Amino acid sequence: MTTTTSPIIAAARPTARTVSAASRRRRRRALGVAAAVGANSLLYLVARAAGVDFTLTDPGSTQAHPLILPEIAVFSLVFGLLGWGALALLERVTRHARPIWGGLAGTVLAASFVPIFIERATVDTRLMLCVLHVVVAAALLPMLRPAGTAAR
Repeated sequence: MTTTTSPIIAAARPTARTVSAASRRRRRRALGVAAAVGANSLLYLVARAAGVDFTLTDPGSTQAHPLILPEIAVFSLVFGLLGWGALALLERVTRHARPIWGGLAGTVLAASFVPIFIERATVDTRLMLCVLHVVVAAALLPMLRPAGTAAR
């Protein structure tokens, strides 16, 4: 007796390679977000120990707001997840997701420097906030690498 498999049933099952590639992509992107949060948290602690006060004052206010570690970590996490979500959405709607996402990420990075110079803060606080913003961008860039290529 001969058993045949319907091509429809065989094609409906995902292959191990397809699942594996998606899994690697998700893992790489999650690691990029985790790296952004971890690196910024570590940089914040080192800068704090070195004497950076991370105190901001709105231009029209006299009350200062000291930034704390949970704020740094949560902002890094939120913007990392937003970047991941934007890339995932672009990948679903266009074939040119990576260059569009790269341009979007660069624009968001450039725009993120504006509030740093609007707020009243010490030079070292401003400098470290700029570094923290660049670190998030640098940690998220590996999300752009195609799944099959290794880091160089």
